[in-house]
Amino acid sequence: MRARETLETLFGSRWVDVARFNRIDRRHAYPGISLKIPRRLEDIAGFTPMPQEYPQAVGEAKFILIDLTEQFLGAYEYGRLAFSAPIATGEKRNETPAGDFAITAAHRHHRSSRYTIEKTNIPYPMNYALRFHINKEGVAFWIHGRDIPGYPASHGCIGLYDEPMQKTYYGYPREPILEDARTLYKWVLAPLPEDEKYRILDNGPRMQIVGRAPIPLRRSSQDGSRVRPAPRIAPEAMP
Repeated sequence: MRARETLETLFGSRWVDVARFNRIDRRHAYPGISLKIPRRLEDIAGFTPMPQEYPQAVGEAKFILIDLTEQFLGAYEYGRLAFSAPIATGEKRNETPAGDFAITAAHRHHRSSRYTIEKTNIPYPMNYALRFHINKEGVAFWIHGRDIPGYPASHGCIGLYDEPMQKTYYGYPREPILEDARTLYKWVLAPLPEDEKYRILDNGPRMQIVGRAPIPLRRSSQDGSRVRPAPRIAPEAMP
């Protein structure tokens, strides 16, 4: 991408498909990075690498499949894909565990007790948080809204689009659209309401995590230097 280019200016109404295809959010689509683009944009309309049917979930009203290799999530109802979303899982030193789990807690406005927003003392927001694992050290792993930079980048949790959070803390995008974290949260809790309660879920959906996260290869700019962190200002405002 070049200076002042954005997903919207480059791809018009197809920008969402391009973002999902690259597992990236708008704040991280800034000058200097490379994107994978098909020859025909219509080929990635409604893109998902997740199977439309998942036999292991046929007997379950709600089932979540996480594919670490694809960096994608699928939500299934009786084995059929209800919706899917790109994700950001644990980086190499903080891998997201694979295996069979279940959603055991939910919290609309959760906050990290271990990490902060970069260059601040603000606890990292984990909106629409769904807990699926607690390790032997007592560290909890959640699915929640976060940055989606196009590669595994978390400390082990599973991140989904939450553009309203990004606007609140980073000022961009100006018009939030992508809210996969909220979509999944509401789907898991239904018919319970979306409220501020910290809920323990005795019969939360089963969840399976398969594959292994890729080692980021797209981590350098055109001149070979390491990619800088995403800007805290809107890409189109950069020089």
